[in-house]
Order: sequence, then structure tokens, then C-alpha cells
Amino acid sequence: MRLKLHFKPLFLFTNIYFLAVFSQFSFASDMAKEKRWADQIVDSLMTGDAVWLESGKNKFLGLFTESNKAKTVGAVIVVHGIGVHPNWPDVVLPIRSELPEHGWATLSIQMPILENGKTSIDYIPLLKEVNGRFAAAVNYLKNKNIKNIVIVAHSLGTTMANEYLLSKPDQTIRAYVSISSSSHPDKPELDNVKKLSKINFIPVLDIYGNQDLDSVMHFSKARLIAGTKNNKQYKQVMIKGADHFYQSKNEQLIKTIRLWLIKAAPGKEVENK
Repeated sequence: MRLKLHFKPLFLFTNIYFLAVFSQFSFASDMAKEKRWADQIVDSLMTGDAVWLESGKNKFLGLFTESNKAKTVGAVIVVHGIGVHPNWPDVVLPIRSELPEHGWATLSIQMPILENGKTSIDYIPLLKEVNGRFAAAVNYLKNKNIKNIVIVAHSLGTTMANEYLLSKPDQTIRAYVSISSSSHPDKPELDNVKKLSKINFIPVLDIYGNQDLDSVMHFSKARLIAGTKNNKQYKQVMIKGADHFYQSKNEQLIKTIRLWLIKAAPGKEVENK
């Protein structure tokens, strides 16, 4: 009896301890934070329409903006960086609101996020959630009869886009723009140089600024070598005077993307309904 009396509390304690430790390593997107972002965005939205997309059991926010031209060339899925949202004023909002002026619809999507202060390494467990979100975005655009789709991703969003592109995505993804991508060679999930070397099946535009983060600039040459090794449709562009958020350089950033898309993803224009 003594053994049983001592064993049960010990067994219970061990399980509680295991669950507590395990929970520290079981990450998922902070849905409460996503909801707070969504509430703020929807209440103040000036450009485009809020749409709700589904990935598994979760609904997440997308901001769809139609082309302002009579015909749509294609659509751009806009992917934000670490910890922010699909209407972020730096990089994301300018791209999603300006490209429609040139015949491109845009769908900016909320990616998995964590609380403030987390690093890209903390986001590794969340990468398992990104493919479902990209797939939902692609399906939304295809239902609008748009089949010329481009991904434009910024910062940690490039890691998420790389994850999706290497999963053999829908063939409607015709091109990819990677903006200010960093790399962590010691973390396979974040080794964007190695991942870039495998994305050789679509045109790739690799953009960074000469005042970018050290983690971006340090690997610019490695990205260039990796990108050109197996992909004749890879191009790297450095924007002078641009920092990681392209403040005061958004016009040049968008022009660079727009002109490259003319050749990389010309598409077949679809008349707007």
C-alpha cells in the first residue's frame, strides 16, 4: 500500500511536469493577437476589402484589392514580416495598394504570429502552419478566375514563402519576389540561401537595400550564387539608400517589382466583372 500511495503522487507530478515542459515547445499562431490586429484593420480599412480565409480550423484575415484597370493581369499574394499584419504601413501597405494601379489585384494575408519580442528562431514551429494559409489564398484567387499568381514576401515572410514554394505548390504560382531575406545556416528551417537554390522552377526576384539588416546584407552574395546556380530566371537587385523597411524608397521598390513582373509573369489579362 505504501508503494501505491507514494507512486500515484509521483506519477501525477511527473505527468504534470511533462505537460508543462512540452507546452513550452508546442507553438501555434497567437490567435488572440491575430484577432486584435484584424479588429483594428477592419475598423480603419481604407483600401481593399477584408476577407476571411480558412486553414484547417482557423480563420485568418486577408485584404483583397481589385485591379483598378479594366483588365486584371494577375494577382499578388503579399506576405508580411515578423509579428505584424497584412496592412503594415512599411512595405506591405504600399505594395498591396499600389500594384492595383498597374493591373494587378493583391491579396495580403495574415501569417502566423507570436507575441512581441520573439525571434525568427522562435517562429520555426509555426512554419508547419504556413502552407495551409498559402493554399487558402491561392484557392480564393482561383475562384475569382485569376490564374497568374505571384508571391511577394518581406523579411520573415520570405522564410514562410520559401517553405510553401518548396512544398510543390499549385502551378498557378508563376513568379516570386523575395524582399530583404536573411538566413541562418545553422538552422535548416531558416537557411534561406539553401532553400533559394532549390527554387529553380519559377522566376525569382531577390531585392535588398544597401542599408538593410546585417543578416540580410551578409548573405546577399551567397543568395546571388545560390539563385543563379540552377535558375536562369533569377535576378538580384540592390536598392540604394533602402533600409529593411524601405522608408522613403517604397516608390522605387514598387517600380522595381512592377517592371520585373512585366517579363516574369505577363499572364493573360482577365476582364474584371
